[in-house]
Amino acid sequence: MKTFYWLVKREFWEHRGGFLWTPVIVGGLSLLLTLMSLVTGEVLGRRNNLFRFDGGDSIGLNGHLDASMLDNVGGVLDCVLFGVIALMLGIMAIVVFFYCLGSLYNDRRDRSILFWKSLPISDGQTVLAKVTSATLVAPVIACSVGVITGLLMMVMVACVASIHGLNLWQLLLHVHPLQVIASVIALIPLYVIWALPTAGWLMLCSAWSRSMPFLWALLLPPASLLIVWWFGLLGLFKVGAGWFWGNVVVRLLMSLVPGGWLRDVPTLGNGLHANTPDALLDFLGVAQNYATLVSPDLWIGAIAGVVMIAAATWLRRWRDDS
Repeated sequence: MKTFYWLVKREFWEHRGGFLWTPVIVGGLSLLLTLMSLVTGEVLGRRNNLFRFDGGDSIGLNGHLDASMLDNVGGVLDCVLFGVIALMLGIMAIVVFFYCLGSLYNDRRDRSILFWKSLPISDGQTVLAKVTSATLVAPVIACSVGVITGLLMMVMVACVASIHGLNLWQLLLHVHPLQVIASVIALIPLYVIWALPTAGWLMLCSAWSRSMPFLWALLLPPASLLIVWWFGLLGLFKVGAGWFWGNVVVRLLMSLVPGGWLRDVPTLGNGLHANTPDALLDFLGVAQNYATLVSPDLWIGAIAGVVMIAAATWLRRWRDDS
C-alpha cells in the first residue's frame, strides 16, 4: 500500500498543472468575473436609477422577501454552488481525457519506462495508480476547488444583497451548502464506476499505439459505427446504428463527463421540468443518481472498462517500441 501511495503521489506531482492548477485558475477567473459582474451591476444600477432607495443606499429588500422567497433565493445560491462544482468537474473531464491518452504512451516515447521497469514495481500497480489518479484523485481535487470557489461566490452575492437591505445572516440560514457538498462527495464512487469505460479505452490506446494515440482513440469508435451501419444496411446485423452510437461510441469517449449516468434514470424528465431550485436540487440528489445502479448499461460499461485496463496492463508489460 505504501508503494501504491507513492505511485499515486508521483502521478500528482507530474500532472499537478492539470489536476490542481487548472481548476484553481478557472476558479479564480470565475470569482473575478463574478466580482466584475456585481460591480458593473451596482454602478450601472445607481447611474440609471434602477434601484429604489429607502433613505440610504438600501433597496429595502428585507421588507419584500417572505420565508418562501428567501427559500427560493437560498435554493438559487445552492444551485450556484452546484453549478460551480459541475464546471470544475467538466474542466477536469477534459484534463483527465488527455491524461489517460498519454498515461502509458509518454513513458514509452521518452524511454522513461526503462527506468520504471528497473524498479520493483509491477505493471499492475503502475496502471492502477494511473486509473486511481484519473477517476478518484482528479475528481476529489476538482470538487474541493469547486466547493471553495462556490462558497466564496455565494458570500460575494450575499454581501451585495446585504447592501440592499437584505439581512445577510437571514439569507445564509436559507442556504444549504453542507447538503450540496455531501451530495457531491457521495457521487464520487458512482463517477469512478461510470468513468471506467473511457479511462480503460484511452489507456488501452495509449499502451497499444506506436504513435498518435489521440487519433486512434477518436477515430476507431466512429469507424466501427460506420461498419455497423453498413452491415445493418446489408441486413447482416440487427444492431441499430443509433443504439451502437449511444451505448458504445458515446460510452467509450464521453464517460469521463460527470452526470452522464442520469440518462438511465427513469425520472429524468422530472429534473428537466423542475420549476423551483429545491425541486432541481432534489432531482440531483444522491437517491436519484444512485438509481442508475440498477441499469445494466452502468455495469456492462464498468466490466468492459476493467477488461480494457487489464489489456493495457498486459500491453505495457510486453510492448517494446525499440
